[in-house]
Amino acid sequence: MKKVVVTGIGILTSVGKTKEENFNNFLKGKSGVSRIGKFDPSEYPSQIAAEIKDFDPTERLSPKEVKRNDLFTLYALYITEEALSDAGWDKGIPYKEEEIGVIISSGIGGIITLEEEIRKLVKKGPKWVSPFLVPLMIPDIASGVISIKYKFKGPNFCVVSACASSAHALGEAMRFIQRGEVKAMVVGGTEAPITPIALAGFGNMKALSTRNDEPEKASRPFDKERDGFVIGEGGAILILEEKESAIKRGAEIYAELIGYGATADAFHITAPCTDGEGAFRAMKMACDDAGINPESIDYINSHGTATPRGDIAETLAIKRLMGEKAYKIPVNSTKSIVGHLLGGAGALESAVTVLSIYNKKVHPTINLENPDPECDLDYVREGPREIEINYALSNSFGFGGHNASLLFKKFEG
Repeated sequence: MKKVVVTGIGILTSVGKTKEENFNNFLKGKSGVSRIGKFDPSEYPSQIAAEIKDFDPTERLSPKEVKRNDLFTLYALYITEEALSDAGWDKGIPYKEEEIGVIISSGIGGIITLEEEIRKLVKKGPKWVSPFLVPLMIPDIASGVISIKYKFKGPNFCVVSACASSAHALGEAMRFIQRGEVKAMVVGGTEAPITPIALAGFGNMKALSTRNDEPEKASRPFDKERDGFVIGEGGAILILEEKESAIKRGAEIYAELIGYGATADAFHITAPCTDGEGAFRAMKMACDDAGINPESIDYINSHGTATPRGDIAETLAIKRLMGEKAYKIPVNSTKSIVGHLLGGAGALESAVTVLSIYNKKVHPTINLENPDPECDLDYVREGPREIEINYALSNSFGFGGHNASLLFKKFEG
């Protein structure tokens, strides 16, 4: 079976427009959460989000691309430019067209376009609805557009599994390379969900934090006073390559992707099973897939949404997986800084995990001021920490009981 490495990374969030800016701000614990500015949120239970400010897609994309795509696709195109350049592909694509696949995930796709066109339908009638509604809206269109732009003719589709979407995408992309079906995959996820309908839907189901007076302190994973997640936008794209081919072409390699676990809770449409059984099995499966003992893990980037049930269930799952070692390794939550990117979260947190391995540093879980007694692991409260990481897990869990865990390894040549 072929081995898989990460050779390029692109990131866009509320705290940065490049991977370097993002990772530096993650290490600083700089919150990207503020009062919503895209529309007036006054009537909503939650009035805060991790918005990307001053986004100018024309910095990397053509006016034609900007005009013809929903914001979530623009994010994907924008981040892909950075990822390809980071991998050195801007100097020339190193593989045949049919040897490169694309899997870009999104939990809800072009919801901005859908909402706008529904307004037209209600106010003006059906003839005013754009004929481009469907291709702008469907979650798989980002994969299609990127494939068309760069002429990548390998496997091309989109995984949709709510907040586990882009983690599943990475796992499935890894499999294509392992089986020798392709040499490389452009893979990740993006989301642009900060709209009135999304905020109302998530808010009315009481999934969102309502700490509106202190936006920067609202995302509080593992804290006793946590009251839900903060919706965020952006995402990440990673370039995966077959290891021998990447080494042969002289690529800079960040880390290896060596394990993937995917399970179902089969419990509830939104809540995790209370004992974290599904999350445990996903992590155990990733370890078994990689052929390592769970006690070898040095760091876990948690799903860590700041929901009352979710944080406890994940903590229990980690304890079951790691035993006493669970108390001795850093576990952090990227969502404490940039909120929850829904379908883009898994790719973002995988990128953060890879950069943590590469830079030997993990960022803090911010706003953890009053730890929940049931969440009693080492969540890196004090600030960034330097640590040698040989193996690291990244967890993603989604509505519907979808669980995905990815295991990364330090690249040693």
